Amino acid sequence: MIEVHNLTKRYGTTIAVDDLSFTVPAGRVTGFLGPNGAGKSTTMRMILGLDSPASGSATVAGRNYHDLPAPLYEVGALLEAKAMHGGRSAANHLKVLAQSNGIPASRVKEVLAMVGLESVARRRTKGFSLGMGQRLGIAGALLGDPGVLLFDEPVNGLDPEGILWVRTMMKSLAAEGRTVLVSSHLMNEMAVTADYLVVIGRGKLISEGSVADFIERSGHRSVLVRSPDLDRLSQLMMAAGAAVRGMPDQAGLEVANMDSATIGQIAASNGLVLHELTPRQASLEEAFMEMTAASVEYAASTARSQ
Repeated sequence: MIEVHNLTKRYGTTIAVDDLSFTVPAGRVTGFLGPNGAGKSTTMRMILGLDSPASGSATVAGRNYHDLPAPLYEVGALLEAKAMHGGRSAANHLKVLAQSNGIPASRVKEVLAMVGLESVARRRTKGFSLGMGQRLGIAGALLGDPGVLLFDEPVNGLDPEGILWVRTMMKSLAAEGRTVLVSSHLMNEMAVTADYLVVIGRGKLISEGSVADFIERSGHRSVLVRSPDLDRLSQLMMAAGAAVRGMPDQAGLEVANMDSATIGQIAASNGLVLHELTPRQASLEEAFMEMTAASVEYAASTARSQ
């Protein structure tokens, strides 16, 4: 378990993390979400003792990272994919890490096989792609077979097969009872990977809880409508106050600000046929955008120059 209590970090006059508290439970994949500049990477660095907080604490299994006698046996982390000496081979990079923590050299071959890098074990890492660097970083995190794992944007640079592999791996690690904290900007991926969410913005906690609870809190609700009389039905619904948007396949409408019962009544009153009337809950991405709207550091304008 990871526990963060009233954690604060300042860089000059900038507050990167602001009195932040949350818990990462064991046995689940916890998604650590937030807009750019929210303080996610800074928080993860403080958990690992790489940055010192101005106040508060971050502990792993009840202890500070610096107090762990052989940290790689207890905590594995990937914060930067290419954080390795380019002149060393993949195998030698891992051997150095293993020797520093008393991990048997035989474990190096095991983790290289786990991440699919056996065939390039003797290659120098300076020639590795971003995706290969991610795999090697994950191998380093798994080296000591730790019970707590932290990953910062682990699927950057990976192809679809690699993304599926990371997703499956994280779920398997959590199913073994390990604590898994993963930061990502890919909401669609987090929706099918994470069980639990910690969402922050501008260094402050926005939400902590299950994915389902986070989505349920969103005010974004809509109804999918399909009908052979879409044009007429659309006019009637908008006249009654609904917000109507065409679907990408042009075979239906997404209707907001109106429930399915009201839409059905409008259609029936006007003799219009309905083929589908399905209430639709927000996606994780939609809920995230809504809940973090006030915390976005750099918001692009939607206006177009003339």
